[in-house]
Amino acid sequence: MSDIIKQRDENKTVRAFGMQMHNPIFFLSAFLVLLFSGLTLAFPQQANAALNGAKTWSLTHFDWLYAITPIASFIFCIGIAISPLGKIRLGGKDAEPAYSVPSWIAMLFSAGVGIGFMFYGTAEPLGYYTNWYGTPFDLEAGSKAARHMALSTSVFHWGILAWSIYAIVGLALGFFAFNKGLPLSVRSAFYPLIGDRIWGRAGDFIDLLAVVSTVFGLACTIGIGATQATGGLAYLFGVTPSLGLQIGLIAVMTLLAIFSVVRGVKGGVKLLSNINMTLAGGLLLFVLIAGPSLAIAKSIGSVALTHIPDSLKLANWLGREDQQFLQDWTWFYWAWWIAWSPFVGLFIARISKGRTVREFMTGVLFAPFVIGVVWFCAFGETAITQYETQSGDLATGISDASLTLFQMLDAMPFSQVTSVIALGLMIIFIVTSADSGALVVDNLTSGGRMQTAKRQRVLWAALLGLTAISLLYGGGTKALQALQAGTITVALPFSIVVLMFGVCLVKGLRDELKLEKAAAPDAV
Repeated sequence: MSDIIKQRDENKTVRAFGMQMHNPIFFLSAFLVLLFSGLTLAFPQQANAALNGAKTWSLTHFDWLYAITPIASFIFCIGIAISPLGKIRLGGKDAEPAYSVPSWIAMLFSAGVGIGFMFYGTAEPLGYYTNWYGTPFDLEAGSKAARHMALSTSVFHWGILAWSIYAIVGLALGFFAFNKGLPLSVRSAFYPLIGDRIWGRAGDFIDLLAVVSTVFGLACTIGIGATQATGGLAYLFGVTPSLGLQIGLIAVMTLLAIFSVVRGVKGGVKLLSNINMTLAGGLLLFVLIAGPSLAIAKSIGSVALTHIPDSLKLANWLGREDQQFLQDWTWFYWAWWIAWSPFVGLFIARISKGRTVREFMTGVLFAPFVIGVVWFCAFGETAITQYETQSGDLATGISDASLTLFQMLDAMPFSQVTSVIALGLMIIFIVTSADSGALVVDNLTSGGRMQTAKRQRVLWAALLGLTAISLLYGGGTKALQALQAGTITVALPFSIVVLMFGVCLVKGLRDELKLEKAAAPDAV
């Protein structure tokens, strides 16, 4: 970081209570989090109606923007990966990766989609197949075509296009931080477009929007995850679901997240992510062996071979008759990925220094896709088979989406053991999202600093948990649904931000390539 940048950074830094707080991001973020939580506690019904109305308006009027953002992001990511720009290394030519490839992928997976795979890996394919909440292209429920598209659509929603959004944001943030010496902050990616104005109100607004989106999105995930885990405990052990139990689970997950952020990325997030991937891999292997193995293998091959033509059809929103399905599922997912892109993108940037652009794109785009194909085919095919053969509680389809995974495991051998592992995985995945999110918010509210006081990281981890508890206590699942709707609404302006990231990144990478070529003769 240059001396000028350091001076600007110091001018906006407030030091108090052993912390380094960026003014006004830290104080405005804390104020807005507390204000929103307080208003939602006081007026849960009004908040729910207002935010759901905003979500519906956004998805209705700007479906085209949600549709083109992941497609444009994917084309951009592939383009720069195969171009000469792909050889540029985050951090410069001599930078070395801080994490091994398995640990890097484990952290990508845990922070980005881990909890979603646990919940939707079973429920989404079965839901599409049985027309629980719509089918893609209005296919006949239970048909052969519906079976294939149920699996293919699930992979489409969680695969390459989704991760293209994360990739473009993560690469932009990492490049301008590690190669240009700017703070690891969302505002830094806009330097090629607005120059020194990133240090003014425009930059403050960009970072503030990222912080608020991250805090509320994670609080929503923690709260909903607690209700799912409570349902799992009730199903497995017969305990009575209660608000007190949900709050207790959030408190436990918050303490675990605090433990993780105190230990930092290497000692906390990396450790939990590796544990997660080991347990998730074991659970996946069990389902592959104990489930309908031949049918799963056929589904994996079928989905992998037809993914490109299926994706082209699913990505096209023009002239489709299943507009309700598009809005309820596809547009909802795209908006969700966009809303989460500041959080996941910044975390990916933080752990990716030392990787070339080409390595970055290969890992971020294709590793989660490969895992997704195997995961959704294994869990989805097993659930569909149980439905068709009238086995266990899934014989009648989905009764409660949060219980689908446990109901599927209950009809398989060693159900008590595997269900407890699944419940533990669900909780730890939420913790890894919370601790990585706390690190990201700490980054943004400290002016892009990579290293801050432990108490500062603890503060944001605690605030995430307290926000989830207050919302759950004040308005229950309705308040959390309102928060989810608000997060989707925030995605609307961030769609434009993501597309602008691409423009800024191309300008920055081209300049970097010119500098490297100019310096090459001197290095010989």
